Amino acid sequence: MLDSSPPAKGTLPEGVATEAEASKKVREMFTQIAPRYDLLNHLLSLQFDRLWRARVASRLCHILARRDAVVLDLCCGTGDLAFALARAGNARIIGADFAHPMLVRAKQKSAALLSAAGDNSAAHIHFFEADALRLPFADASFDLVTTAFGFRNLSNYEAGLREIQRVLKPGGTIAILDFTEPPKGLLGDLYRWYFCKVLPKIGGLISGQSAAYKYLPNSVARFFRPPELSSLLSSVGYESVAYSVWTFGTVALHTAIRPAKM
Repeated sequence: MLDSSPPAKGTLPEGVATEAEASKKVREMFTQIAPRYDLLNHLLSLQFDRLWRARVASRLCHILARRDAVVLDLCCGTGDLAFALARAGNARIIGADFAHPMLVRAKQKSAALLSAAGDNSAAHIHFFEADALRLPFADASFDLVTTAFGFRNLSNYEAGLREIQRVLKPGGTIAILDFTEPPKGLLGDLYRWYFCKVLPKIGGLISGQSAAYKYLPNSVARFFRPPELSSLLSSVGYESVAYSVWTFGTVALHTAIRPAKM
């Protein structure tokens, strides 16, 4: 259902009241669903998640092609976007997430890729456990910071954008891929029925964690519409703010640049 209320300051899972509680709850949810995370991502998105990540990498290939570029994939989960970025170029990729079991699976996938004949892309990726709101990286460390379906789960969106801005080099790029509410109409209504009624049941049945898959559509309903997130990016100080909406208005890619001088 479309939600006309103002966008939230940060994610707010059911039963929490503070940012600290929200962060803890999200970490617990992703820790619990890690064993079935990849399977459910591909199954519930009808494999579109693979296409979306590949498209992000394609859009950013002018940065990824540079051998001197350093990229941070934030809220990286099991590493699917990091792997897509690595395959698209020569940049060094750092994946960061605060859910340890997700990183365990990312490292397992990386090792499997390295052992596969002819696939050396994972050699450019390193994974670290880190909180997106308190990153253990120096100022102006990265040419590009990406996040796929993770920014929406931050307990404070503005703080997240400012922390990303801190670690970006002047002139560096931020890219945020996340779900958004599709417009009203037959396709939008069909999507909302699937997303709110069918997806939570399948996700809960396969993962055994029904609360996590009820949280997903609720978090999307409370999240920014693309113009709202663009406005926040601009207000925080980013330049060249732009977005593209894909797949019947269900996902959006936002890009922006940290100014050369601030």
